[in-house]
Amino acid sequence: MDRLKDRMSQYMDAGFPILYISSFEDERVDTIIKGLAGHREAIGWNGARGLVDFRTGAPLLSMGDGLAGALDLFQDPGELEGKILVLRDIYRSMEDPEVAARLKDIASMIGQGADATVIIVSTVVAIPPELERYVTVLEMDHLTVPEIRELVVRTIREEGFPEVEDGLLDAFSTALKGLSATEIRNILALAYANDGELSRNDLGLVFEQKQQTIKKAGILEMVPLKESLEDIGGLEALKGWLERKARIFQDIERAVRFGVDMPKGVLVAGVPGCGKSLSAKATAHLFQVPLLRLDMGRLMGKYVGESEANMRRAVALAEAIAPCVLWIDELEKAFAGIGGQGSGAEVTSRLFGYFLTWLQEKEGQTFVVATANDVTKLPPELTRKGRFDEVFYIGLPQERERRRILGIHIRKRRPADLGRIDTGRLARETEGFSGADLEGVVRAGIEAAFAADKGRLSTEDILEAVRGTRSMMDLMGEEIKALMEGYEDRGYKNAST
Repeated sequence: MDRLKDRMSQYMDAGFPILYISSFEDERVDTIIKGLAGHREAIGWNGARGLVDFRTGAPLLSMGDGLAGALDLFQDPGELEGKILVLRDIYRSMEDPEVAARLKDIASMIGQGADATVIIVSTVVAIPPELERYVTVLEMDHLTVPEIRELVVRTIREEGFPEVEDGLLDAFSTALKGLSATEIRNILALAYANDGELSRNDLGLVFEQKQQTIKKAGILEMVPLKESLEDIGGLEALKGWLERKARIFQDIERAVRFGVDMPKGVLVAGVPGCGKSLSAKATAHLFQVPLLRLDMGRLMGKYVGESEANMRRAVALAEAIAPCVLWIDELEKAFAGIGGQGSGAEVTSRLFGYFLTWLQEKEGQTFVVATANDVTKLPPELTRKGRFDEVFYIGLPQERERRRILGIHIRKRRPADLGRIDTGRLARETEGFSGADLEGVVRAGIEAAFAADKGRLSTEDILEAVRGTRSMMDLMGEEIKALMEGYEDRGYKNAST
């Protein structure tokens, strides 16, 4: 909170006309604004009550006059002088050309010397193009672990809840990272309502609340963890590398004291259906942390600065929830159009620049797993050292890997039949098949055996499915060869060896 207060103070003293505060925490923002207002008159606006005295909440202008009419009161420099206008949740109103025009006039007067500041507070960043040059977007930092601990202790004392021991207090303070003060108070109240105490069993409530936070944000998705490294057939080099990173990740404080750098992440490239997504899911399971999936398509907004704000919000949410794994799928599609012409290409380039900077400078326990089908389409600056810890490529599975993959899928569905299946023969007969192809022929073989009422699965059932399947190499042979050569030329590591 101190960081936002200091930045707002600097911008207000420098005469920046419009500060746009992106935050869900109205109380914390209001506390900062009241502290910064000083001798100036603070006037607030919200869609429910109209203009009010910001400090007391006393009404000044009824809702019926609308925001455009309210802003008309400040079109004269004398009326504007010495005031702070706090406009809350007006992102829909800013679609009104009259509102945007009046805000532009007010910003121009401030730019010409009027001692005033407009502060927009909203959970959604939406800036009309005509206001872009007047607006500075700031974000409320998430509560730090010490701040959370202080809040938990204060809430326990104020509500008369039983005291908790320091170890449990530390566990909750860490687990509650990324949640607002209101959400934290609600979780504590719910925990005590359940059984009259705060216990380690209540940590599950924190996880549920974080899932809700991510769902409501609409940018990140929390992916259930079902797959582990045991579900990956082959890719021994990648698996070994991840196991080493997991040891660091799970004992990060001692590792950092020893001189180990904070793990950044890994870029995994390769042909479709060969285990890239599975690797991302298994990584989170191995690290024993939540898996967040970033859908880059959800970042794009229609207002100036909205896409960049969404990217900042997604990154901030991931860092606040950390430790976690952030999975970015099909990375090459996310940054398609870089270097092109038009506003869409400009937005993509800005997103790419922000993402690069964050990858380079991030210090928290957010481990990025980026997956791509064709990493050769990515800008070279994304794959250079310092962005990711390593870049791996996955080719079509080798014979020994095919045997293991077939065994994994048969064991999942027909464990009693596995000992009777000649997986070695099946592996030899499936050269050029991807992991997804292999799963497909196992499913088809089991389905055929059931339809024929055989009672058990045989090698021949799967071989029949193999004969009726065109492999990935048959379908994309030239493209796959070109990709593999490109990866090797760039010095990327083979995930299998």
